[in-house]
Amino acid sequence: MALVKEKKKEIIKSFKASEKDTGSPSVQIALLTERINSLSSHFKEHKRDHHSRQGLLRMVSIRRRLLEYLKKKDLKEYQGLLKKLDLRK
Repeated sequence: MALVKEKKKEIIKSFKASEKDTGSPSVQIALLTERINSLSSHFKEHKRDHHSRQGLLRMVSIRRRLLEYLKKKDLKEYQGLLKKLDLRK
């Protein structure tokens, strides 16, 4: 369930802070959110796919830690990112 190259480039383009930014917390959170959303729709069809569910939980955990880091580092960017990605906190 990897992201398509074009979709990944589009996400990076919309969330990057500078020209060569591909690994900032906001970009990572946006990419993880997209993968989590695609896996969530996968589980509606495949209810017993427990192996992929474990990967989903791992991604959610990583995203949560990145969000906590961003909240400590830059509160305005954190709040803007939550609104842009439509995440609840």
